[in-house]
Amino acid sequence: MKSETKQKIISCIKEVLPTTTKTCIWILKITVSISFAMMLLKYFNILPYISDAVGPVFSYFGLPGSAALAYLSGYFINVYSAIAVMSTLALDARELTILSTMVLCSHSMILETAVLKKTGVPGLRMIIIRTLSAIILGWFLNLILPAGSGEVVTEAVAQEQLTFWLTLRNWLWATFKLVLLITVIIYALNIIQRLLSAFGIIAIISRFLKPVMLFFGLPPKTAFLWIVANIIGLAYGAAAMLDEIARGKLERRDVLLINTHISIAHSNLEDLMLLVALGAIGWVMLLIRWAMAMVLVWELKLEFYIKDAFAKRKNRNFAV
Repeated sequence: MKSETKQKIISCIKEVLPTTTKTCIWILKITVSISFAMMLLKYFNILPYISDAVGPVFSYFGLPGSAALAYLSGYFINVYSAIAVMSTLALDARELTILSTMVLCSHSMILETAVLKKTGVPGLRMIIIRTLSAIILGWFLNLILPAGSGEVVTEAVAQEQLTFWLTLRNWLWATFKLVLLITVIIYALNIIQRLLSAFGIIAIISRFLKPVMLFFGLPPKTAFLWIVANIIGLAYGAAAMLDEIARGKLERRDVLLINTHISIAHSNLEDLMLLVALGAIGWVMLLIRWAMAMVLVWELKLEFYIKDAFAKRKNRNFAV
């Protein structure tokens, strides 16, 4: 019995390695190239010019114009970049919660859109959904959140401008650590996913989370991917998703539904906790994005229903 189990584990690992290696190399190529481009963007101080242009719009979100730089840093780079900028601004908890929610909806846009597109969903649709969700939720939170106490939770501080070579050295070291982390996580996740599937555990997870998935409008068989995306992030969830697609476990509509949800609501452990530590209100950021994700998924299912109805009607007319 032990020998059979061991053989099954070894077989699963061997099966998953080729596809996982291809996926890992692709994600790393995209990540490193975009990271380098963003490093240059930050070093040459280009983002502030963009933020100055869009700054006045942020008054509709109850935010100062300076918040535009934090949002754009998150939009084009990642959550960590946005946090770095937020920590230099004078914001109260209300402002920080609104800005953080917007960043969580639409961060790492270039990288994550490329990853989402790789799974087979339209990249432009994902960009529009995530950007509009950030705008809508920022505006909505500004309406419903009670006026802030005015107590500043982040203090404005000066940032030191590093030399190019020091900036490059820091980028190389950070990128090395990131590449190592991504590689370990992707291989570990795909192996775990394949083992859980082989031993029937994913089926148990799917049954256990079926009410939650149905509430969100998601197929129960996407439960494991939903957990991964919520805990770790979208890119890692997509890596596991690519393996599921390759094995024919997910249909195109399943992929579009789960990606629509997790594009708005993912990384609800580390990223959320970092922003809470900064002073934002965690439960607001989590629940408002889950609610938005649910609305988007049910709207997409309505699109599917209308499309199917038109197709059936067209077929009946053709038959007549």
